[in-house]
Amino acid sequence: MIYKYSSLPYIDKDTEPSFFTEWKNQDKMYQRGRSNWKRLDSTTKKQLHQALIKEQGAICRYCGTRIRVNESHIEHFRPQKQYPKLKLEYNNLLCSCQFELQKTEPRHCGNAKGSWFDENLTISPLDLSCESCFEYLENGSVQGSNNDEAAKQTIKHLELDINKLRELRQAAIFAALEDIDILDEKMIQEQIAFYSQRNYSDQLIPFCSSIINVLSSLLN
Repeated sequence: MIYKYSSLPYIDKDTEPSFFTEWKNQDKMYQRGRSNWKRLDSTTKKQLHQALIKEQGAICRYCGTRIRVNESHIEHFRPQKQYPKLKLEYNNLLCSCQFELQKTEPRHCGNAKGSWFDENLTISPLDLSCESCFEYLENGSVQGSNNDEAAKQTIKHLELDINKLRELRQAAIFAALEDIDILDEKMIQEQIAFYSQRNYSDQLIPFCSSIINVLSSLLN
């Protein structure tokens, strides 16, 4: 059976944080039209990092895993080299999992993406339509919906179909469906509502968009 849901949970970007706006207003190079990410001081960068994690509900918006400041990094969706004017634009900044990799840990998401980007072949988590671009099997593997070429390339360059992520997705799906045989329509809707909300720590559940779409498919 194939479940359809997004590998890239949609991000509804907030308004740029005031502290970041204030920093840019005070930075002379930025005011002269010369954005320089390296000029961002460590305190402001940490604040920005925390704001992005909070905005994303503490999950990576490429794969859906839990992220924390010391286990993630700020990602320029459109790479700095190709898009220098977007270096300090808040709408171009995301937070991706993986910071310091273990020796045997495979690269994926922002670390695998690197400087790769193609306007026509990169699925953006900032685009609401991203939720219809991927298909998943029960074993957690991912493929492009209807042979979508952009989805294929995004999966390839972000390494979204590696064993590590397959196993994590599979575990999340199986855990959510553990008691599915006894769930009626009302209970499924309640489960969907549960996974749609942030918890008391203002965090989303890892792979929540995946779980929601799997549960939704049971109502069709």
